[in-house]
Amino acid sequence: MWVCHLPRRGERDYDGAMKESNTPVRSVPLLDLTRLDATLIAELEVIATRVLRSGHYILGPEVDAFEKACAEYVGVKHAIGVSSGTDALLLALMTLGVGAGDEVICPSFTFFATAGSVMRLGARPVFVDSSTVDFNALPEGIEAAMTKRTRAIMPVHLFGQSAAMDEILAIGKKHHVPVIEDAAQAIGAIDKGRQAGSMGTFGCFSFFPTKNLGAFGDAGLVTTNDDELGDKARILRVHGGKPKYYHSLVGANFRIDAMQAALLRPKLPRLAEATTKRVHNAKRYVELLTAAEVGAPNTSQGEATDAPILYPTRVRENHTYNQFTIRVRAGKRETLREHLSKRGVGTEIYYPVSLHEQPCFASLGHKQGAFPNAERLASEVMALPIFPELRDEELAYVVDGIRSFFRG
Repeated sequence: MWVCHLPRRGERDYDGAMKESNTPVRSVPLLDLTRLDATLIAELEVIATRVLRSGHYILGPEVDAFEKACAEYVGVKHAIGVSSGTDALLLALMTLGVGAGDEVICPSFTFFATAGSVMRLGARPVFVDSSTVDFNALPEGIEAAMTKRTRAIMPVHLFGQSAAMDEILAIGKKHHVPVIEDAAQAIGAIDKGRQAGSMGTFGCFSFFPTKNLGAFGDAGLVTTNDDELGDKARILRVHGGKPKYYHSLVGANFRIDAMQAALLRPKLPRLAEATTKRVHNAKRYVELLTAAEVGAPNTSQGEATDAPILYPTRVRENHTYNQFTIRVRAGKRETLREHLSKRGVGTEIYYPVSLHEQPCFASLGHKQGAFPNAERLASEVMALPIFPELRDEELAYVVDGIRSFFRG
């Protein structure tokens, strides 16, 4: 359940706290995209009209301005707007020349596009297991998976927290293999002062409407500090043609729409405030779950307790909480979801099946148990509402539903 048209019962103060509301909460959506700030809506309406009247809908000045703003935000030389997060991954792989017979290392516990983009190019996704604490690929698994056919390492900053990039970059450097950051869910995430998408050879972002920086349709971004690769990616984005209608490369139509670029640009300066609100919501969840005696931190120490819920922990510098993903133990996830659904609380499972168990990857020959952490996470994870516009009483309502399920 993404959208539920609720009346505004309270507004968040500038410091992230919530004003009190006397109206009882009866439902909480997983995500409500209609709760946009009125000032932003008015600005977006003006922008949409401007683009509509300009008659310039493909690339052009709106895209140029957005790409410049993104490059400055991420801290890279080149930001290349594309048609989706999936196309961002495809473009990065194509720019590196990945193709038939090549191998690309990626986690099994992630969204389909990570490995799907590799398979679409005729290459082989080589899966590795993930940490049960931060849900990201284990560096030791990446090292063990390296072969002479490895053409790229593709770590994912899952749910808004950076992967272990120091270790992963060191592995890439040791083996002379480029690193493509799948930062689709992690714009604004930071590891040791470095923005997600700025550390590897390429960074790939999604602006799908559910992301922290969400477009009003599909859109994505590729980032790099390599001038040669940046130029090549821009050429491949337009069917490999430069100049127009002269093709030295075979590319594809990966262009971002001018309308999406224009509408995303005013949201970018607001991203820090929205992230602060997500972090506030995550902290309140932790406080409420702890007070209700149903939650413990998702660490080895937390796992040793009898707490039925393990809530996410911040392992690196900045967790942007694209999702607030808990682990529900003892096989109770489905019944808890049903219980919360009856109370009008939206939840989602990201992701119920690890990639190595997906039928379309059966030809890779993986058996059940090949990546035990990924399989365990797929059976336990569940996302709770975390979007910035949530009110404190809505967070309390969600946790009260969890408490009533486990404690009666």
